[in-house]
Amino acid sequence: MIVARYQESPEITANDGCRLRELIHPGRDESGVCYSLAVARVEIGERTVPHRLTEETEVYYIVAGRGRMHIGDECREVVPRDAIVIPAGRVQWIENLGERPLEFVALVSPPWRSEHDVRT
Repeated sequence: MIVARYQESPEITANDGCRLRELIHPGRDESGVCYSLAVARVEIGERTVPHRLTEETEVYYIVAGRGRMHIGDECREVVPRDAIVIPAGRVQWIENLGERPLEFVALVSPPWRSEHDVRT
């Protein structure tokens, strides 16, 4: 059994500028899954840097806060319990519109790779 504890996962600043804790990644653990899973945070009044994952599809699941998701030329407001599918290769960013940190789970398939995460 693999139990990935949030508090035991180091927090980093991701390529897009959000704060992130990667909990599961088959290249770093023995999970054997075909995706990576992280918890991300965008502070009040902040937004991530426009970027794209060249080969991976990403799903955001909003846990807390309120934001606006941008994918290509589209944008929509997002709130807790919303899930957003971000197709591979599409330019994306998210901005915090609320009065508390925007928190979301990011699932990436195939697993996230730094060389495929490109700022635009």
